Amino acid sequence: MKFGVFPIDQAAGVILAHSYRRDGLTIRKGRVLTPDDVAALRGAGVTEIIGARLAAGDVAEDNAAKRIAVRLAGAGTSLTDARTGRCNIEAAADGIVRVDVAAVTATNHVDESVTVATLPDKQAVRKGQVLATVKIIPFAVSPEVMAGVESGLTTPAVTVAPYISRRFALISTLLPGLKPSVVASTESLTSRRVGDCQGTLAAPMRCAHQEAAVVKCLRDGLAGGAEIILIAAASATADRGDVIPAAIVAAGGVIDHFGMPVDPGNLLVLAHIGDTPVLVLPGCARSPKLNGFDWVLQRLAAGVAVTRDEIMGMGVGGLLVDTPARPLPRDSAVRSEPKTLSRVAAIVLAAGRSRRMGGDNKLTRPVGGTALVRRTVEAVLGSRARPVVVVTGHDAGAVRNLLAGLDVTIVHNPDYAEGLSTSLRAGLDALPGDVDGTLVCLADMPAVASEHIDALIAGFDPANARAIGVPTHAGKRGNPSLWARTLFDDMRSVSGDVGARHLIGANESLVYEVEFDDTAVLTDLDTPAQWSDYLSRVTP
Repeated sequence: MKFGVFPIDQAAGVILAHSYRRDGLTIRKGRVLTPDDVAALRGAGVTEIIGARLAAGDVAEDNAAKRIAVRLAGAGTSLTDARTGRCNIEAAADGIVRVDVAAVTATNHVDESVTVATLPDKQAVRKGQVLATVKIIPFAVSPEVMAGVESGLTTPAVTVAPYISRRFALISTLLPGLKPSVVASTESLTSRRVGDCQGTLAAPMRCAHQEAAVVKCLRDGLAGGAEIILIAAASATADRGDVIPAAIVAAGGVIDHFGMPVDPGNLLVLAHIGDTPVLVLPGCARSPKLNGFDWVLQRLAAGVAVTRDEIMGMGVGGLLVDTPARPLPRDSAVRSEPKTLSRVAAIVLAAGRSRRMGGDNKLTRPVGGTALVRRTVEAVLGSRARPVVVVTGHDAGAVRNLLAGLDVTIVHNPDYAEGLSTSLRAGLDALPGDVDGTLVCLADMPAVASEHIDALIAGFDPANARAIGVPTHAGKRGNPSLWARTLFDDMRSVSGDVGARHLIGANESLVYEVEFDDTAVLTDLDTPAQWSDYLSRVTP
């Protein structure tokens, strides 16, 4: 592949490296220039362009990405179409992702032109979740690089072990002073956790916190066909010789490991009786927040073996306590149906000064007969997001008047001149205390519709590491974005004329992408050229 500057007379067949927009002519980067494109560029006064011309045998970026993804993807996965050199591997079922770390690392070492990014090995995933992405950096890959990559991928490196419909038994032990409501709550929450893993839970058994009583329940559970037994003890296990481990041994079982280097979750007990795994729940399992028990339960439910060595290897990444440096979705309850239980608000940022537009306030300009800011807010109101907070700043009175009659909360940011971050903070501070997350919407995106927003909300599931929703088109990330409440403090710490976009990179493991066929999520109107280009493509 030759990359460089090409005289316009030699540009036919060249891949354009940078988009050209001027005087009504728009040719986007990545396009293979046709003779008509060249004529149009020449007519616009262009004498040379920057781009790439493929050599014989070169594999174009989309084809290369798809071929590599096909080699990587195995059972339980599906592929997206390749666009702009990117092809995603998605989960075809709920379960546990399996990643051949050595194979992925070896692929990334072949050449800088080929990159593969994946989720961590053995992470719980949902159907449709992106597991891995192949991204080709240049416009093409040489035949030698393709041969090197493909020869190293002899077996799939990314697979999903789907959840198996297993039968669970739950034993709750009782002590004086333990409230019945606590026991009932634990049983209900455990049932939901089991259901999320596509298992079925028999009627919970209750007994005194005594060895003989627990032994009887264990034997009853095995006789009833339990494939996995869970024990919620009235008192935390303090030693291998404590009541619950002793009962497991007395019932013919073996204690595989006591404790785990995951916090919360330290006091989990892993055992087995015959071929039946037995888990003694740590006290934190009485809470819906993510803990080490979830990791072990999910793997067992997918038929992924959990050994003593596996448990001891969970320490790196096992600090699950919420901190500003590593926020995790622990403030949101585990929900099997986030579509109905998550409460998502929306913040519409409408405080900017339209400096790049070089004239009046762009938000007050009409698009299709409606002022841009009202058009955007009406799209948000047509979605599930509630409440909707609009942050004003520059030209606040005009913006407020244009939103008259709409069911929104308007918050004025007197510090809007200090940058976008101040408006973001004002919006966050105006949200109710019980929202699970919020959309952050730019007021100058006329093509974003309610359907785009609802699709982002549909994928929102903080308890399963889907805490930052990002829309994409052709592999490019756009707006609006959706953020879990656990990230609000980090968002408030942003300063200057920037939003929270850099936090996406800092928390990539919590990001889920929603791909759209149209360009709406990439279309904002910052300059006269963008405004003119957009109006030329839509019917007023």
